[in-house]
Formats: sequence, C-alpha cells, structure tokens
Amino acid sequence: MTELKEKIDRVLESYDLDDLTIGVLGGHSALDVCRGAKIKGLKTLVVAMRGREKTYTKYYKSSQKHGVVDEVIVLDHFSDIVSEEVQEQLRKKNTIFIHNRYFWVYCNFEEIESKFIVPIYGSRKMLKLEERHLQPNQYDLLRQANIRIPKIFKNPEDINSLAIVKANEALRGYERAFFYVTNYDDYHRVSKQLIEKGQISEEGLKSATIEEFVLGAQVNFNFFYSPLDESIDFMGTDTRRQTNLDGILRLPADQQLKILEKVKVKMIENGHQAVTIKESLIEKAFSMAEKFVLSSKKFSPPGIIGPFGLQGAVTAEEGKEEIVIFDASLRIPGSPGTIFTPYTGYKYLEHLSYGDRIAMEIVEAVKQNKLKEICT
Repeated sequence: MTELKEKIDRVLESYDLDDLTIGVLGGHSALDVCRGAKIKGLKTLVVAMRGREKTYTKYYKSSQKHGVVDEVIVLDHFSDIVSEEVQEQLRKKNTIFIHNRYFWVYCNFEEIESKFIVPIYGSRKMLKLEERHLQPNQYDLLRQANIRIPKIFKNPEDINSLAIVKANEALRGYERAFFYVTNYDDYHRVSKQLIEKGQISEEGLKSATIEEFVLGAQVNFNFFYSPLDESIDFMGTDTRRQTNLDGILRLPADQQLKILEKVKVKMIENGHQAVTIKESLIEKAFSMAEKFVLSSKKFSPPGIIGPFGLQGAVTAEEGKEEIVIFDASLRIPGSPGTIFTPYTGYKYLEHLSYGDRIAMEIVEAVKQNKLKEICT
C-alpha cells in the first residue's frame, strides 16, 4: 500500500459515515453529481471559482423545497483546492470528492496525486493517461485491451489519408485545436498558418497527435464499473455538440465553402446530445467495456473504479459494423444527458444518471464497509 493510500484510508477511518458530504468542482458534471447525492440523502458541496459561482450559490442552491447544492466554497482559482485550509474544510465535512475533467484541467496532476489528502471516488492515478503527450497514455491502455483505435501517424511525412491533428491551443492549453490534413504538404501549410495566427504554438505542434480520421457515426459509449460486485453498467450513449463546427454543418454546402474561406473550423465542446445505438451493437459495446476494465486492472492497479467513457465512431466495413475508439475518459464523462437513453432502464427498470449511480455506489459501499475499496 502506498503512503498516499494509507493517508486516505486513515482519513476515511476518521469520517462519520452517517454524515457524508459529496464534493465536486464547480463545472462539467457538478449538478448531476449533486442531484444524485441529494436523492440518496447525502449532503453536497461544490468548490466553485470566483466569477463562475452563481450557478451553485444562487440558481441551484438548496432550499427547503428546491435545489441540489447545499454548500459552496468559492476560490479565486480552482487550483487553490489543494491548499491546507480548503482540504481541512473538506475533511471536517466528511467529504468524498468526485473528480471530473475540470478537476484535472485546472489543477496540477502531481499535487492532486500526492498533496490532496481528501478521499477521491474513482481512479486517482489513471486520470493522467488521458493526456496523449505523456507516456504511457490512453493509447497504450486501449491497445493492451485489444480495442481498435485509429491509425496513429508518428511522423507527419507518413500521412497518406485523411487525418486529424490534435494539438493543444496556444491560449487555452487544456483545449485542443483540431485541423484536418491529407498529406504532409497539407500538414506543413495548415500548421504554419495556425502558428502565425497564434492559435497553436510550435511546442504544442511537436506534442500533437495525428490520427487517421475515422468515417462513421460518432458515439460516446459511457459505462460504470463497480468493484463491489465486479459488474459493468452501460450508462448510455451520446455525441458531442461543438462550436463552431455545428454551426457550419447547418449551412448548405455552397455556403459552407464560402464560410471556410474566411473561418477555420473549431471543435470546442459546448454540450452533448443523447443518441441511441442499434440493439445488435449492445453486445459489442459491453465486450469492449469488459476488455477495458480487465486491461485497466493490469495496466494501473487497482484499475478503473466507477465511471468511464469510450468515445469513438461506428464504421461500416465489408458488410459489418465496427466500433473504433479515439478517446477514453477515465472519470465521469461530461454529458448529463445519458440518463435520457434507455440502457440503465433495461437493468434497473428506471433511468439513472451518473450522479444517481455514483451515489448508489457510495451508499452501498458504506453498508458493506468497503468505502476504502472505491476511494483513492
């Protein structure tokens, strides 16, 4: 057992399990997490950033009749959550923190892994695998799981088909500036333009990933793994809404061509849409999730805990459909809309959001005296 795990276990031993608080960073999926916790009778706390706090302090603040956010801690910067003062507040309230993408974008990986002595529900050390420029990363995990991923062009000169280049933006390093190329000349020309416009940096380009562009219906497959009974839930499916891509796609083709002479496509995520898949694909989805969970246990023990997503596309090749995965989320995915797909209803006879399922798991772990097994 690592030193950090020992510290977290001691914190859990000091908690009043009859008075738990579910904590979350103010953004991404915080309201969904809080709703699920409130339904299960747990207290909720949001750590918000000044200037973005009204969603939690005003619009969805708990009252006698309404709201899901019981308490809010407002910080100047999200990264201030690792301060001793804030950590002490969280521990005093018996807080179990639910990490989301915001938590890992705005905070330092090393500080979260070693200095944030508050129990996190989920796989604390696996989150950095989402960062493609680090080694090892999600591609290594997906390959080990024998899950099909796009072809990766390590050398731009090898590009010989439609490819998508995923480079970090110059101004917002946590967002990626996608652009499409078909050969090395395209890559050189477009990347030079983006660098000159300040949209990406030379350093960001060097660490960019160049993937084969997968032609198919894009689908995010969202799952939940419970170590308590070693089960996998298929939480739902969704697809992204992206600015300004969605706006361009709504235009007639001739107008798109005119717009693209002056505007570059941006793929900044601003929401999701619930979608469904054919019933004949469900078994393939579960098989993929099973392989991913098994591989994660070997790749980074104890492996995935709770929510994860495998984002990709369904292609039609040689008369059959295949799922190709180009992104893995090793925490709660960002779409609260998965509750509006039917898949949890087929198992539980009611539709569950991720917030519902996380709260169910924590309450059950308390009953079984197994909270240490799901918190890191």
